[in-house]
Amino acid sequence: MNDQADSILVRSILIIEDDVSILRGLKDNLSFEGYSVLTSPDGQDGLQMAIENQIDLLLLDIMLPGINGYDICRRLKKEKPELPIIMITARGTEIDKVAGLDLGADDYITKPFSIPELLARVRAVFRRTHAGSKDIAKYSFGDVSLDFKKFQALINDIEVKLSSREFAIMKYLIEHEGEVIHRHDLLDKVWGYDVIPSTRTVDNYILELRKKFEKDPTNPKHITSIRGAGYKFEA
Repeated sequence: MNDQADSILVRSILIIEDDVSILRGLKDNLSFEGYSVLTSPDGQDGLQMAIENQIDLLLLDIMLPGINGYDICRRLKKEKPELPIIMITARGTEIDKVAGLDLGADDYITKPFSIPELLARVRAVFRRTHAGSKDIAKYSFGDVSLDFKKFQALINDIEVKLSSREFAIMKYLIEHEGEVIHRHDLLDKVWGYDVIPSTRTVDNYILELRKKFEKDPTNPKHITSIRGAGYKFEA
């Protein structure tokens, strides 16, 4: 990868672009850089994908069939105000750029553009919008909904009992989604070194969380083990 700050994260990018050749080229290059990439050539379908999927960045063309990029941007900034958006268009006038930025877009790039320029803009947006850990109050993945303020966990709307320590572990893992979290990091941030439990204690807690949240605890999809290091959470 070209940016070390992004190298341990697997971030998800959705591209809404009706030019199939551009769409394919962007997907190939972003995938090569290590990003998880979703695509749509249609405005309405892309909007639904953006709403229904957990994505970290949207690359959004303006001239789209069905619904234009401005309307998509306007809608998403109400639904997901924290979602970064880079507008992509053949238009290059100042008024078009201002219109996109006024709607809440984080950046704007005009066709034709080079792939290195686009990648640099993507990395810059991630640096601005994902600096530091996220302080998450509520979070959902799969059939699971977590409320860290109310200490409430639901699976298919049925409450599941978690200890305060289990909530703290889940919160830390989710706040560092996609990162490899070492056992000693969890010991430091969740327990505190004044307590000094063993790394085996961490493993036992992870096993219990898998039993509660994984459909197959022996083959986990969300809380995975990284051999010789620790764990990684992926929604």
